Amino acid sequence: MNHLSTLPSTGEQARHALLLLGAPAGARLVVDVHEAFFDGDLSMAGVSGLIRARATGLCAALRPDLTAAPGLLALAEWPLDLRIVTPAQRRADELAMIARLAEFAVVRPGRSPVRLMRELAQRVPHGSEAVDLAEAARAALTAPRLVAEIAAEAPARDDAVARAAALDPRQQLFGVPTVPHQRGPG
Repeated sequence: MNHLSTLPSTGEQARHALLLLGAPAGARLVVDVHEAFFDGDLSMAGVSGLIRARATGLCAALRPDLTAAPGLLALAEWPLDLRIVTPAQRRADELAMIARLAEFAVVRPGRSPVRLMRELAQRVPHGSEAVDLAEAARAALTAPRLVAEIAAEAPARDDAVARAAALDPRQQLFGVPTVPHQRGPG
């Protein structure tokens, strides 16, 4: 019996979804985006296996302390400044992802990701009632409060990028291992 398949591998399917998203994303979103926009059989179990195996081409998003951001996948080819996540930057990335997905949904013939877009609209201010979800997401990106929060995080992000550049390549991809808290003499 021949088990050849024309479907891309699990890693390639996750890569397609992350390329469309354009920023680090949670495994559930990666699976949902792939299911909505691409052919294939990407599953949570498959993505979890990639994470555990530290699959080539995929890596962890990093927090400013250079540890892995739990549950966030990124592409290894992305620059460090894109893979380091902070709260305000994470929110901005999410809004940019939603805008990209909404624009892609309009130009992608034959696919109708209605459920996914309805769920994502809930994450955008006034997104549920917006005529153009991409426009609503882009407007939220320019909200003065978010812009100020991103500016306030910039020095910490820049510092994290500089420290990460000094790490060995494996640590740049998967973060610095956390050291368990040691109890001192009591």
